[in-house]
Amino acid sequence: MHFNPYGGVAAELAVELVNAPHDLAPDALLALLRAHDYRPEGTCTPEEAAELTAWARRLEEVFAGTVDRAAALNALLAESASQPYISTHHGRAPHLHYAREDGPMVERLKAYTASGLAHAFCQDPDRIGRCDREGCGVVYVDTSRNGRRRFCSTRCSNRVHVAEHRDRRAS
Repeated sequence: MHFNPYGGVAAELAVELVNAPHDLAPDALLALLRAHDYRPEGTCTPEEAAELTAWARRLEEVFAGTVDRAAALNALLAESASQPYISTHHGRAPHLHYAREDGPMVERLKAYTASGLAHAFCQDPDRIGRCDREGCGVVYVDTSRNGRRRFCSTRCSNRVHVAEHRDRRAS
């Protein structure tokens, strides 16, 4: 499946924020952002890290599917996105921005992740999910060709399938 930059990279960054530890230190948060080609300038304060952690918990509801996903995404977009515009910063190809380039990092990141999830959801709502293995809370955006992903990793998939196999053999 091919995503536009917001539906792909931004949605994957939303996944990483949701799956990150709830007590992620500011430096670790900056490293996570930079690892996903998000280029914040300056530092991240403990208050900004706490605000982004709270934002990640709100993003998590979309993956869990326990709420009306469209309504939840619309609420996140209404809170975070301003008027979209085309940007060409840092020598990059023209692309859409949903928050001002010169705005605070937290505001830009909220708009980026909300719009990324919204693009992915609009492309195929079933490709946003949480691992089906009981006890695993990891979320994902399914970018596989067939779009049938149910688990966060091969490890979780194998655990479930081995348990199912053992149950069948025991019967």
